[in-house]
Amino acid sequence: MDFNTDHFSLFELPARFRLDAPLLDGRYLEMQSRVHPDRFTGAGDAERRLSLQWATRVNEAYQTLKKPLSRARYLLHLADHDVGSENNVLMPNDFLVEQMEWREAVAEARTAGEHHELEHLHHRLQHDIGKRYEELAALLDDAHDLEQAADRVRRLMFIEKLLVELDEAMIACEE
Repeated sequence: MDFNTDHFSLFELPARFRLDAPLLDGRYLEMQSRVHPDRFTGAGDAERRLSLQWATRVNEAYQTLKKPLSRARYLLHLADHDVGSENNVLMPNDFLVEQMEWREAVAEARTAGEHHELEHLHHRLQHDIGKRYEELAALLDDAHDLEQAADRVRRLMFIEKLLVELDEAMIACEE
């Protein structure tokens, strides 16, 4: 195994956004069973250290590919295309207004203790995220439009953060 191989090659998968998740999971488990430090307890120090490095590398690669947003960012990185996350403040006004409206709705429902409304917002946001990831898949895998894909990744960074806030609001409402 080569430490310099990209995450997709490590798992013998094509470098694409659309990913066969069960296949990734299976390959991850196979690799972990081969490199896990528990298999090298009787080995020498160098072998144990190498096993730990490989197990760490496999875990990092798996976590990156498993999550759609980090997978998209990684694909852009492989293509030497900067996501430009420092440009998030330069997002289109309509998108920023939409994000403010979402956050206001979450804050209002949280303050009012309206768990049902928070669940409704969560469902709507999950649906919106799903559509956005389908669009991102088309941009990355089909059109190979890295500029537009980077823009969608920046937007999804906002939206994923909103989802975390929404989850936290739901938990707070249950307490």
